[in-house]
Amino acid sequence: MDVVIGIDTGTTATKGVAAGPAGEIRALTSVHYPLSVPGPGRAELDPRQLTEAAMRALADVAAACRERGDRVIAISLSSFLHALLPMDAAGRPLGPVVTWADGRSARQCEKIVADGPAKRLQARTGTPVHPMSPLTKLAWWAEEDPGTLRGTPRWGGVKELIVAALADDPFLVDLSIASGTGLYDIHSRRWDDEALAIAGVRPGQLAEVVPTTHALRLSPEVATAAGLPPDVPLIIGAADGPLANLGVGATPPGVAAVSLGTSGALRTVVDRPTSDDAGRLFCYALTEDRWVIGGAVNNAGSVVRWAAQSLAAGAPGAPAAEGEDADERDAALLAEAAEVRAGSEGLLCLPYLLGERAPWWRPGMRGAYLGLRREHARPHLVRAAVEGVCQQLALVRDSFDAEGCPVTEIRATGGAAASHLWVSILASALDLPVTVADVPEGTALGACLLARHALGELPDLDRAADLVPTANATSPDPEDAALYRRLRPLVERSALAVLDVVAELDRLAPEPLPATEKAVPR
Repeated sequence: MDVVIGIDTGTTATKGVAAGPAGEIRALTSVHYPLSVPGPGRAELDPRQLTEAAMRALADVAAACRERGDRVIAISLSSFLHALLPMDAAGRPLGPVVTWADGRSARQCEKIVADGPAKRLQARTGTPVHPMSPLTKLAWWAEEDPGTLRGTPRWGGVKELIVAALADDPFLVDLSIASGTGLYDIHSRRWDDEALAIAGVRPGQLAEVVPTTHALRLSPEVATAAGLPPDVPLIIGAADGPLANLGVGATPPGVAAVSLGTSGALRTVVDRPTSDDAGRLFCYALTEDRWVIGGAVNNAGSVVRWAAQSLAAGAPGAPAAEGEDADERDAALLAEAAEVRAGSEGLLCLPYLLGERAPWWRPGMRGAYLGLRREHARPHLVRAAVEGVCQQLALVRDSFDAEGCPVTEIRATGGAAASHLWVSILASALDLPVTVADVPEGTALGACLLARHALGELPDLDRAADLVPTANATSPDPEDAALYRRLRPLVERSALAVLDVVAELDRLAPEPLPATEKAVPR
């Protein structure tokens, strides 16, 4: 069989998938690495581990294809958005990869918002002004270390890093990744002058932007190491979010994709770059004429994992009991929470353990439980946390409606989507049927389908919806949906009120102790 390999570089693992012409998975691998937290607000990755993981994933999947007698006809790349790292003139890293979760640029972000250009920047670049974005990260460098900023030959992200490691080509980045930097005008298709001035970089320090279907050449060394012919095209690919929509078949009008992993996101595809007046939605490219709008939330499955560590029997943070893994402990808590009625008996959770992004894009968001009474027990706290995440995604969906992009169907993917409780609460919070896509790695499969599109084998991307197997849809419960709809304004009012309280708490709190470098487990 002729297969395409998709390589997806994520925050904690690189996935490799080989897919056949109908999207069937022929081989699958995963290479893990730790996220480093060397100090308060920092979240970094070792670039060498990322490049080694990409090459290992490619070699492992290619070997599996050879064993099956499959012929690799193309390779396609996916990577996570909003990363930044300094690079030398040859594309070699000069420091760690600063990830989307790094929050050091919160003060620079607040200054950009206070000075006034934030909304017009988002309207032109499609990226909210938030500490996640390379724009604010570079503004941090401009203020904290201007000499390094000016003297660094190249600034790039994960895609530029992987392309430099795998391809025998110049300094390139795809349109999809560029559209998520906060530095690129998605309407005029050029690096944005005002954003560059705020960031303190020159266009020559950033990569040349090419279409997501652009074909590169594997370097001879990489081709030999992977056991692949040197003429196999390497499609530069796109960002993980847009590719996840493609990989679960959420590209036709009215269909949205929900990712429920450690974090979450809700996205739908439109046919042109779109900016919402309220500034609540991002807009990133899938191809030159297909764009993804939506919002990402920092907290999804992570809230249940936190509950398992903090609310389960034993000391906070205690490891699972012998013979019990973390997933089993999460499932046990969700089973308890399923016995609680919708609304968690009057308990409201703002699940912002890792801060929050959409729909407000305000740094400094913190979590809270509201309405806590003595009769509330652990199952109520867990269910309220899951409801809080789903309500956050519903706020993003409400922004779709406000922009004239109504959604009628949801396709869900991610580890949390395996839970009936998660899916049923999500369906009621969104008041829409939710179908779980039966694909092990939707983003990597999306990279494979984009390569088929680049090769001319999948001219209509909406056909991906017919290639992705799905389970039966879960319908919303009408009474629960009505309750969540009434509660949603309270979520927004409470979240913004807590933000003001947290700012005062931060002023009163002692300085954090110096952090020792530690790796955050998966």
